[in-house]
Amino acid sequence: MRLDGKRVIGLVDEEFEDLELWYPIYRAREEGAVVDLVGPEKGKVYYGKYGVPAVAEFSFDEVNSADYDGILVPGGWAPDKLRRYDKVLQAVREMDAAGNPIGQICHAGWVLISARILKDRKVTSTPGIRDDMENAGAIWFDEPVVVDGHIVSARRPPDLPEYAKAFCDVLAAR
Repeated sequence: MRLDGKRVIGLVDEEFEDLELWYPIYRAREEGAVVDLVGPEKGKVYYGKYGVPAVAEFSFDEVNSADYDGILVPGGWAPDKLRRYDKVLQAVREMDAAGNPIGQICHAGWVLISARILKDRKVTSTPGIRDDMENAGAIWFDEPVVVDGHIVSARRPPDLPEYAKAFCDVLAAR
């Protein structure tokens, strides 16, 4: 269990992409990490685009990023909501400053854009937000997974096996 003792924030809000939330969470948990689901409201059930539920175990106000070793940002439409919360952007900035792993897939790049941490960073995302990523200063690649230091990015659900493994590899190396 190479991730024993590691703690990860799994961000959640309405209309997350079901697989992009759960696949990397389960992968990290399988390797021993504790992954806490964190959303706008503790105890609320949030639903994915295809109806899969996720209950926020903590609210944004209840967590301190210094208590965690990494953060996972799901895709879907949730990132457009998540990037509007100052606490989410603060947590992403703090994870970045600490060099802790930040996982983002598909539209999750919107959160990193709003946190203003992408300048000169190598990333990928769904091609639909490529312009947004590049306009934020990122160097965008059309590859299944791009790892730039502690930032791990992927394009879409077919990339999940490589993405989840890469995130766990970076987390294990910390």
